[in-house]
Amino acid sequence: MKKPNFIISGFPKCGTTSLHHYLNEHPQIFMPSQKELHFFTFKIISKLKSGPKDKIVKETQIDSSEKYLRFYKNIKNELAIGDTSPSYINYPSEFLKIKEYLNDPKIIIVLRDPINRAYSNYLHLKREQRETLSFNEAIDAEEERIKNKYSDFWYYKFNSTYFEKVVKAKEVFSDVLILTIEQLNKNPEKTIKQVCQFLKVDDSFKIEQISRKFNLGGNYKINLITKILFQPSWFKNRIKRVIKPTPFIKIILMKLSSFFISKPETIDDETLTHLTKYFKEDVAKLKNISVDTSNWREY
Repeated sequence: MKKPNFIISGFPKCGTTSLHHYLNEHPQIFMPSQKELHFFTFKIISKLKSGPKDKIVKETQIDSSEKYLRFYKNIKNELAIGDTSPSYINYPSEFLKIKEYLNDPKIIIVLRDPINRAYSNYLHLKREQRETLSFNEAIDAEEERIKNKYSDFWYYKFNSTYFEKVVKAKEVFSDVLILTIEQLNKNPEKTIKQVCQFLKVDDSFKIEQISRKFNLGGNYKINLITKILFQPSWFKNRIKRVIKPTPFIKIILMKLSSFFISKPETIDDETLTHLTKYFKEDVAKLKNISVDTSNWREY
């Protein structure tokens, strides 16, 4: 049975959902019906489930090669076969296992201004009505959450620290493409063309949904409807097994949720200063390996 030959490996909240759906339109690319299989990191992240609703989220993650390969049983003649799992990049200890099992797959890494990524991560958990702290309180609580084995999605600074993980990926895998969500948003056609060239598929194919952003972030009013839309539940997990979350369904849900968008609080100056100092060295190192940070704030 054919296996993936490329991975969109992260980072969380960096546009991997949109990239997954864009590539899924391409006739020479196969993307599984479920994004975020997390097969190669399952043994690590399955133990991190002490946060609110973490156990529900973990239920959809794949724990065996048999289940993993089942997502690829409908491959036909596609040239590029993908797996979009943003946890992979955070665990370099698993890179050699991935390389061996998938025969040195191509790796796509998507980055984002680290403070913007961290805040988007925070808003994601807030709209799921799981995060109850303010942003600065949540930043201060990170070490305690790590100690208490919350899911790593709660680790806002950890998920925004890129350099060592990117360098390790470049050491282990033969072909690594580094993108940023900023360039994907600013020039999606050019970025997708670059991805297609990297995957060695037809780069002239036009993506119909290229102007649409999937998995939109932001802040939302807290009410029964947004609770149903956003909060993880066992019931929704059961539904997803029967009705896959296609782009069409996502578009409908995004239109419905748009009625409840509210303006998020701005990051306070003290927290902004702290995070700017925290990420300064990491960003400087990224620049030294030619990562385009021109659309990020100054660090």
